This record gives sequence, structure tokens and C-alpha cells, in this order.
Amino acid sequence: TFSRQKQQDRTPLKMSIILKEALKLLRSSLPTTIEIHESIKSESDSVLADLTQIHQIVMNLCTNAAHAMREKGGILEVSLFDEYLDSRDLNPFHDISAGSYLRLTVKDTGHGIDSEVINKIFDPYFTTKKIGEGTGMGLAVVHGIVKSYGGDITVESKIGEGTTFHVLIPNIDTEISTDTEPVDELPRGTERVLFVDDEKAAVDAIQPMLKSLGYEVQVRTSSIEALEAFRNNPQSFDLVITDQTMPNMTGDILAKELMKIRPDIPIIICTGFSERIDEHTAKKMGIRSFTMKPLVMGELAVTIRKVLDEK
Repeated sequence: TFSRQKQQDRTPLKMSIILKEALKLLRSSLPTTIEIHESIKSESDSVLADLTQIHQIVMNLCTNAAHAMREKGGILEVSLFDEYLDSRDLNPFHDISAGSYLRLTVKDTGHGIDSEVINKIFDPYFTTKKIGEGTGMGLAVVHGIVKSYGGDITVESKIGEGTTFHVLIPNIDTEISTDTEPVDELPRGTERVLFVDDEKAAVDAIQPMLKSLGYEVQVRTSSIEALEAFRNNPQSFDLVITDQTMPNMTGDILAKELMKIRPDIPIIICTGFSERIDEHTAKKMGIRSFTMKPLVMGELAVTIRKVLDEK
């Protein structure tokens, strides 16, 4: 989002539908010590937005909240309701106009954010997470998306009592039909997959997703460790899915090393942005597929099945 100067495709969307789907995905990846309380009270929840970006906002705020409760557990409260702001209501929001909005609230009962750093959390590359647990880009990207829609995001927190994010996005009057053709069940499989990503949050989200589709999954957060696991038993994997941007060994170099050991191994590379590799370059190297982040379950399920069936 920061690096690619590209206008996203904005269409009228029902935000409640995206929210429910995201929470369903989250539930499968969160420990049972974290409860999810959902409250959707909006009567006109239409927004003009990019579906992937709205999904990214919800997933980022909720996974951050879950991270704050990972040690002791807690309650994740997610609500969506209509809000009309007039000129007297705009404080504490900035650079937004009076009008009709959707308010998305994500609240956790985690450890909270220190008052000394709370004003920095939307700055690019600022993070309080340990090395390997986050890049510091998540909230900055969320902030950028929300502001580009003419909305705003605020945060309030107390140490030991939790954190609450409020997101305001302008709503639109357009009626959106929810009558759609029946969606085919996602393609499934039983093959053995090695998933490699140095971001633990990505691994924690994708592993249960792949398992829910029937695949046997091994994960590594180090490209060096992934290569070693493959070298020890190259026939124990039917597919490798790897992130591109990783320390020590990037995804394309890892792919070359894996194909030296076993030339027929199908490989999918995932990336958010890379000058080093694009779809054309990946295909020339023998990599079967090249996908852009964020990974969406439906697209990933179809890509995996296509790659494996072409084998």
C-alpha cells in the first residue's frame, strides 16, 4: 500500500459481511482463551471501498488485539454501528467532515499501550513487538487506508486494562443486493505443504487456514531452517509456499535451492512488494505461481489446487 502508487478499485460494499467473514477466519486461528464478542447494529453499512483493504483493516486490528492477550487470554469485542457526526462531535477526530459514518470499534482486555508510545503507534516502522513478531507497518497501513477514504482512526488505552480502536469510514446510501449465486465450496486437498514466512503472525494465520482445507502443514519462520527441513526429507512435501522478503535468504533464492534438490517441487511465492521479483521472473525460474499479499483464503485455496493439479 505504501510502496505501490496505485489507485485501489473501490466499489460499494456491505461492511458487515466482510467483518463477519474476517471474524470467522480469526476464530479458527485464535486460542480458546480469547473470546470474541461481536455486535453489528448498523442498518446502512454500505461503504465505497476496496474489499481487500477493508479486510486488512479488520484483520490487522483484531490480530494486534489478540497479540496483546496471548499470555493471559481475554475478550475481543468487535462492534459496527452507524454514527452521524455534526461539527460539535468531531473532536477527537481529525481532518474529517460532518456527516454519516460507520464506526468500527475493536476492543481488547490485554496489557494496554504505554502513554509514552501511544502517539507513535501509527508511525511507519514503529513497533513494540519483539524481533520476528512484527514490522511496525500494520497500523501505519491501516491509518493510511482509513484516511484515504476520508475517515479517521483513534486509540485509547490504559496499562493493564486494554486498548480500544475506533475507526470511522464514511457510509453511502447505495443499496447493495446480498442475493448472490451460491458459492462453490473452496477446493480442498490432503497434500503435504511446507509454509515459510519469517512473520510469526502470518504463520499463525495461514497454518490453520490450510489445515481447515485438509492439507498437512509444516511451518518454518526461517528460510535457512526451511531449506534444512526440505534437504533432510525432500519427498515429504508436495508443495512449498514461501514469502519473498525474508532475512538470510529471500524466497526466490530459497526456491532455487529447493529446486536444485528436487526440480519437480511445486513452489508458490507470496509478496507484498518486491523489485527483485515479479510474476514473469518467477515463472522463468520455474516457480509455479506468484501471489500478492495479503493472502485471502479463497484465492489461496484456488491457487494451491491449480498448482498441484498441474503437476
